[in-house]
Amino acid sequence: MLDPSEILNASILIVDDQEANVMLLEQMLRNAGFTRFTSTSDPHTVCPLHKAHRYDLILLDLQMPLLDGFQVMEGLKGIEEGGYLPVLVITAQPAHKLRALQAGAKDFVSKPFDLIEVQTRIRNMLEVRLLYKKLDDYNKVLEQTVLERTAELRDSEARFRNFTALSSDWYWEQDAKGKFTFVSGPVFDMLGLAADDMHGATDGLEAARWNAEERKLLHANIAARRPFINFVYSRSGADGAMQFLQVSGEPVFDSASRFIGYRGIGMDITDHMARKES
Repeated sequence: MLDPSEILNASILIVDDQEANVMLLEQMLRNAGFTRFTSTSDPHTVCPLHKAHRYDLILLDLQMPLLDGFQVMEGLKGIEEGGYLPVLVITAQPAHKLRALQAGAKDFVSKPFDLIEVQTRIRNMLEVRLLYKKLDDYNKVLEQTVLERTAELRDSEARFRNFTALSSDWYWEQDAKGKFTFVSGPVFDMLGLAADDMHGATDGLEAARWNAEERKLLHANIAARRPFINFVYSRSGADGAMQFLQVSGEPVFDSASRFIGYRGIGMDITDHMARKES
C-alpha cells in the first residue's frame, strides 16, 4: 500500500510547447498538493532530463515542432530498457490515442483539459508507477538477500567441512532405511570394505565381526531417532586385533518433520584406546 504523501511527493515532468498549457497544468498540480514537478517546452531535453532524474510521471504533449511526442517516447524507451514507460500523453487528436498507447504510453488526456479528469488520471498512473517501483526494489533486495544468504551458506558449509575434517576421520549420511548415501573420508579403508559397498554398507558391517552388544545398542539409538555423541564400538580385525571406532550422529528431518535419515561423523580411536589401557 502507498501512503498518500508518496503520491504527492512523486516527481513529475510536464512537456508542452504551449506556455499556457504548462502554466495550467502546473497550477492544477500545485492546487492538488503535488510538490515535485518541473516543465520544459523543448522536447529535445526530455530524454536527458529523464535520464538524470528518472521521473515518476511525464505529461507529454504529442504535437510539438521539430520533435513530436512519438519520437520522444522512442527515446525514452532506450532509457527505460524494457521497463515501465511512465508517460501520460496529451493530445487534441482522437486518432492519436490508440497510436500513443501502442507506442508505449500508459494513458492519455484530451485537450481542452478537464482538470478533474487530468488529476484523477495522474493519481492513478502515479499509484501504478510507484507500486511498480516498489515491486522492482523489493525484487532487487530479495535477489541481493538470496545472493548474500547463498554466500553465507557456502561459507558455513566450508567451515563445517573444515571442522569435520579436523575433528573426525569421516562424515557420513544415511537414508531412512539405514543405507549409507554419502561418505566423506577413509572409512572404507579403515573398515576393510570396498567403496562399492556404500549403499549396502550396513550388511557388510554386520558380517565384519562387530561386537554384537555394542551394535545392538547403536541400532537401538537409531531406531528411536535419538542423537548419539561419541559412541564407541569395536570389531575384531582379520588379524585378530581389536579396532575401536567412535561415532556421533543426529537424526535428520525434512520441512514436513518427516524422518529422512541420519548424519554424523566418525573416527578410529584404536590408538587412543591402546594408550589408555597401557
